[in-house]
Amino acid sequence: MQFSEGNSRDFHKSFSKNRNSVSGLISERKIKKISKGIKKRASGVILHITSLPSGYGIGDFGPKAFRFVDFLRDCGQTYWQVLPLNPTEQIFGNSPYSSVSAYAGNLNLISPEILINDGFLKKEESRPKDNFPVSYCDYAKVIPFKHELLEKAYFNFKKNGKQKKQFQQFCLANHKWLSDYALFVLLKKRFTGQSWHLWPAKYRDRNVSALNKLKKDCAEELERSKFFQYLFFSQWFSLKKYCNKNKVKFIGDIPIYVSGDSVDVWANPEIFKLDKQKKPLLVAGVPPDYFSKTGQRWGNPVYSWQKLKKQGFKWWLDRLRHNFKLFDVLRIDHFRGFVAFWGIPASEETAINGKWFKAPAEEFFSAVVNEFPGQTIIAEDLGHITDDVKQIIKEFEFPGMKILIFAFGENLSTHPYLPHNYINNCIAYTGTHDNNTVRGWFENEAGELEKENIIKYIGKRIAARRINWELIILAMNSRANTAIFPLQDILGLGQKARMNFPSKPQGNWSWRVLNSQLSSTVCKELLKYTQEGKRFSNK
Repeated sequence: MQFSEGNSRDFHKSFSKNRNSVSGLISERKIKKISKGIKKRASGVILHITSLPSGYGIGDFGPKAFRFVDFLRDCGQTYWQVLPLNPTEQIFGNSPYSSVSAYAGNLNLISPEILINDGFLKKEESRPKDNFPVSYCDYAKVIPFKHELLEKAYFNFKKNGKQKKQFQQFCLANHKWLSDYALFVLLKKRFTGQSWHLWPAKYRDRNVSALNKLKKDCAEELERSKFFQYLFFSQWFSLKKYCNKNKVKFIGDIPIYVSGDSVDVWANPEIFKLDKQKKPLLVAGVPPDYFSKTGQRWGNPVYSWQKLKKQGFKWWLDRLRHNFKLFDVLRIDHFRGFVAFWGIPASEETAINGKWFKAPAEEFFSAVVNEFPGQTIIAEDLGHITDDVKQIIKEFEFPGMKILIFAFGENLSTHPYLPHNYINNCIAYTGTHDNNTVRGWFENEAGELEKENIIKYIGKRIAARRINWELIILAMNSRANTAIFPLQDILGLGQKARMNFPSKPQGNWSWRVLNSQLSSTVCKELLKYTQEGKRFSNK
């Protein structure tokens, strides 16, 4: 099946039919319960929205996203896993894990085609002035182009008033985070991108009269930011509804920490370890290990778990509630930080002089499961995981992650990432967005011992062009209730298709799939192994 115009339902008809009132979706407080853990055998694909095909330089929520749902359905897949959908910044390498907001959406993902369909843009207004590359995202070109389109869409909205009532309902339902977000964006622009703790004290400390004056004097600029968020969530929820209608569920990703220069810290300084000037006292990271003699200093402010606990973990529960409306299943990044976290004095340049701090994991996750009974959380439990972390994962029945490309460097009988050692309640991955592709790893990183161990484990020699399918078959046939694969591994792509190098600050997050790569041949082979692994049935 080619990823082409003729292989899907008419897009505009599908979008219109499946549109929900975004204000109702986001304001709805009752969340449908699903089973705790993932008990039904199923499989899925990791592909971030930015990696989709599109004529606008970056993947978005438009027709190709709907057609990718069709591809997943036809391949027998149950899950579509995406990376965080929050705003990204060029200064942080466009990483979806560094954002100015834990609630707002990435405006680059808004589809111009849907804006045209909804009457917010004319076709001639949306035509790119430059030819965008199709195999990767050139953010330097995409970002100003998308911003220009959104400005035109807002102008047309003010002119024609389309969806005005829905927009007003959205603003009312999401006032709690949306108002602060719009103010933050306004002030960042006013102070030429300065970090918020360097703003004049009246804005840094959120003086009520100063902020009220801003709201009055800059009403249209604030409305513009809110309108852009309305467009984002309107398009996202239409895509999500189409996904669910086709029996595909979204897995979303939540970073444990938020950026220091974010609306989240500005609006909630009391729940972070900050000094009197609102600068971090402690920052997050991980200690020195085999891979890094100085550890990793991430720089995010750490939480004051004492304050969070005193407030009944309200900030975290609100954040999870928002995300459970966006996604069917949540993966929490750096799960071990909820049990104990490595806090580094902010004055330190490396992570060497940090130390471990305990967090109230049992109380926190008890509050979570009581607030969201039956909802599913995947624990990102990679790296060195201590017994206390394992105990929390077991106690709350959170499925953990098993990464196959990490499994062959040691003893074949005992490694926890080898399929014969899996439990049912886990997620088997060939790799993640932070690793090389399977083929790239096999051709460029795997040593002789690892290659010999793979041959022993599988029972035959394997060509590099087939290593991806061999590991996919291992995961499909394992005891793990869920198996998930980066699309790059399904396509058998090499290391040029890698999504992220964690130690490389720039040049990441840009890979994109081509229309021609999502072929009927690939679909049939993936469906075959999915059925053989008893993860899909037509019945």
